[in-house]
Amino acid sequence: MSTDDAGASDAGASEETEHENALQDVIAVDSDDNPQGTVNRLEAHTGHGIRHRAFTCLVFDGEGRLLLGQRAPGKRLWGTHWDGTVASHPVEGQSQEEATAVRLEEELGVTPDQYDDLRVTDRFEYKRYFENAGLEWEVCAVLKVTLDDTTLDPDEDEIAGLLWVDYEHLHEHPEWYRQLRLCPWFEIAMRRDFE
Repeated sequence: MSTDDAGASDAGASEETEHENALQDVIAVDSDDNPQGTVNRLEAHTGHGIRHRAFTCLVFDGEGRLLLGQRAPGKRLWGTHWDGTVASHPVEGQSQEEATAVRLEEELGVTPDQYDDLRVTDRFEYKRYFENAGLEWEVCAVLKVTLDDTTLDPDEDEIAGLLWVDYEHLHEHPEWYRQLRLCPWFEIAMRRDFE
């Protein structure tokens, strides 16, 4: 290791103790989504990354429109990018559905009495780097839910903006939505959804 590497490592250690993600764990998984123990969330998203379990949830209204959620600017990775609709990581002992229900309530104020069809529809592995800030290397479950009641109470620390869009139109005309800067996991989930 060179002297420069040691300095970079010290800076990374300092960042780990300061960032809230360093206080959380995620579930490391193999390529088939089999658990391999827990790892520090910040470590999983820096350096070469550690493959871990994640989810993204696509929230629809009764007309089939998709709710895009803009990630808050304070997010370490993909801040201000648009997601469909929330994304996060389950913790040990938590199912994808349970974790998603928690995030729907925390990020959007959506409670289980507003839907009854939360379900896993897909799963895929991907790895993407974001600038020099880190990466996502995830086995990502895709969940879908249709809201009977579209009342929302977004947490501004998590969600910077909301936009209902025609899902098919977004897929067929991505160039018309380019200014939104979509999150890579959402783009993959959407492409696979229409294959």
